[in-house]
Amino acid sequence: MTVFYHEIYRELTQSPGHPECPERVDAIVARLQEVISEGEIITPTPATEDQLMLVHDETYVDFIKNFGTGHMDADSYIHDHTFDMAIQAAGGAIQAADFSFSKKKPSYAIVRPPGHHSGVDYGGGFCYFNNAALAAASLLDKCGRVAVVDIDVHHGNGTNDIFEFSKDVLYISTHQYGIYPGTGHFNDVGGEGAEGFNVNIPLPSRSGDATFDAAYDNLIIPILKEFKPEAMIISFGGDAHYMDMLASLTLSSPGYLSQLSKLLKLASEMCDNRVSFMLEGGYHIGAQAEVVCGTLALFKNVDFPTQYNEVSDEIGIGMEWVEKAVEVQSAYWSI
Repeated sequence: MTVFYHEIYRELTQSPGHPECPERVDAIVARLQEVISEGEIITPTPATEDQLMLVHDETYVDFIKNFGTGHMDADSYIHDHTFDMAIQAAGGAIQAADFSFSKKKPSYAIVRPPGHHSGVDYGGGFCYFNNAALAAASLLDKCGRVAVVDIDVHHGNGTNDIFEFSKDVLYISTHQYGIYPGTGHFNDVGGEGAEGFNVNIPLPSRSGDATFDAAYDNLIIPILKEFKPEAMIISFGGDAHYMDMLASLTLSSPGYLSQLSKLLKLASEMCDNRVSFMLEGGYHIGAQAEVVCGTLALFKNVDFPTQYNEVSDEIGIGMEWVEKAVEVQSAYWSI
């Protein structure tokens, strides 16, 4: 698995001490040597403004470029270097997806800032440009069907909205219900003519390993198999981990890796390993680093011991919510 990484991702995005901090990628990079060699790291180039406009309005791109400094909203600050950093993250995502598609090898874009809360003409939630959506849109020139699976604890409202009326991009999200950004209800299934191509699986607090097993085995994997993607984008956020401080889902590191191994297996079977992982949220530095590097180890079939292994959801705390999502989506898929 090839990693796309640039030193600019270590710059400050918010205020000093903010959880969306450079240490998030520092911790991952520090552990990369355990699973990959230096030759498996590629330094990407920035996305062009034309590429940004695959999913964003020109006026919004200009807004971020010319904003100056200060708060874009209550959660998201813009520094002098933010635009350069954000286009570098977008470039890393696009190039990782292109690499995986052309080389038939998984890739991992270890990028900052994250992107899945950014829509056509808005940002927020520490996001400026939508890295995963740009990666998916860039592949549509090469193939007809792309799946985006979002495993961040927060709903990717930007990605959801960008592809609301598309049948070429299937968007699937597991997320904690009732927290930022407050979107991603069961009944948000896509716009007119594209119903069923948004698959939202909101989950209650404390949902963890057993609940995610049910969601993947009964809903996510069957829908992906029926959709038959030609490429997959994984919006990976480590903040559904029980160690994360910004939410209250309870995936363990082995629980995360179990779901990610299913996606890697499916990508191998269905789309010739054309799968790219994009870093989104995740604010416990140690837990995030071990799940990201554990994913690389999964593909390379090397041993990678994990530290954060406590399983608190053994019974399927969110099982009724998964069943509700199955009920809603069964109108569109054979599940």
